[in-house]
Amino acid sequence: MASLDPRITETGRVGLKGASKADRAIWEEANRDWSLLLNESIDVIEALNSTLFDSTNVAAFESPDYSVGDHFVTAKARKGQQLFRQTVLTSYGNQCCITGLKEPKLIVASHIIPWQKDKTHRLNPHNGLALNALHDKAFDQGLITVNDDMTVRVSNKLKQQDQYTQKAIVKFHGEGLILPGRFMPNPEFLQYHRENVFTEN
Repeated sequence: MASLDPRITETGRVGLKGASKADRAIWEEANRDWSLLLNESIDVIEALNSTLFDSTNVAAFESPDYSVGDHFVTAKARKGQQLFRQTVLTSYGNQCCITGLKEPKLIVASHIIPWQKDKTHRLNPHNGLALNALHDKAFDQGLITVNDDMTVRVSNKLKQQDQYTQKAIVKFHGEGLILPGRFMPNPEFLQYHRENVFTEN
């Protein structure tokens, strides 16, 4: 597939030789509609995972003998969230696009347009930023945003805060993002965030 990817071939690399017609057809189909590809991939993964659980073992999951008040909780899972995370983080080289932090346990695939606000772009990798946990929270709460020129904008609310806030967040005001290898943030999504999530003062 690397031999079919213009982002790779434009750098002078060629990938493996011998891409078949089937390879080209898969590449073209995937690039026509990334959201369809993601949804189909999720369905396949879920189908494979479901075969790992045998119905004869259900009782073991339903009635364990817990102590100290532990109990099962039913949670609503976000379909495709893990695949979205992997796609976004890989695109950003598995680092925070503001600070460059590379500890995977602290990096989040943050939605530019929040998950609950637009179902059509929940899995769109152009709607994602790789952020560390602190900056992800600040982004979600509208305390930071991203300008059209891909620089960080910090809310005035934080500019008079404590010394740690100055060093951890405010110092990045006006700094450029570490840009992704693919799936650049969609300017319309960033505009939505600035207008509907970010709070200037």
